Amino acid sequence: MKKLFGFFSRKTWDQFSGHKLIVVGYVKLLNFKAFSLFLTKNELNSIYNYFPGLDPKQKQQLELMFRIYKEWNIRINVISRKNIDYFYLHHVLHSLSIAKFIQFKVGTNILDIGTGGGFPGVPLAIMFPKAQFHLVDSIGKKINVINDVKSKLGLDNIITYYDRAENLELEVDFVLSRAVAPLETIVKWSAKNISNKQNHSIRNGFLCLKGGNLQEELSAFKLARVVYLGDYFREAFFKTKKLVYLPQN
Repeated sequence: MKKLFGFFSRKTWDQFSGHKLIVVGYVKLLNFKAFSLFLTKNELNSIYNYFPGLDPKQKQQLELMFRIYKEWNIRINVISRKNIDYFYLHHVLHSLSIAKFIQFKVGTNILDIGTGGGFPGVPLAIMFPKAQFHLVDSIGKKINVINDVKSKLGLDNIITYYDRAENLELEVDFVLSRAVAPLETIVKWSAKNISNKQNHSIRNGFLCLKGGNLQEELSAFKLARVVYLGDYFREAFFKTKKLVYLPQN
């Protein structure tokens, strides 16, 4: 311990030892912050490995995301504070799993309902800069966050709506959601918004990120397809995570 704090040259160890609990706590805090930084960088590198086609601008946008969201999270609870250190794994990479299932074409319109802090919409807007993303949420504070993120990242392909999903009348190719509501409710809200014009190899429809046992929830949807995210990503977090694709009727 004396060796560790040898840089306190003007204090004897006896003088210093009365404050050692405070200093040890500070060192632990520094170690935690260093570990947190390492964890964040490691998760970001995983995204680069899973998506090697990202260009320098996209990488810069992804790197800046964490700083912006962390600053906002101090003010309001945008992201669960216990998960902020797993930002890239639990939120960004989870959102980008949709990009493993489908590559949105130029001009595709995508509606993200109950977007919260902007997931999956914001990461996907970075991934597909030539697609148009419509992010809706009924909580104004969260829309304010997204607008700030959009501005600072230069995401001109995002339009936000402070409203309820069922009130929107725009026409889109796909509807996204992330742990928002049962599929039956999502379909009730947004089936009217899905265009009949088909531009992809799969039919327009719903792309919903979910977890847990979906057997009962999906029993009424015979065309629903479940994709296990563990097939895309090796991290343990994704073992129970799923993407549900429901094509338009």
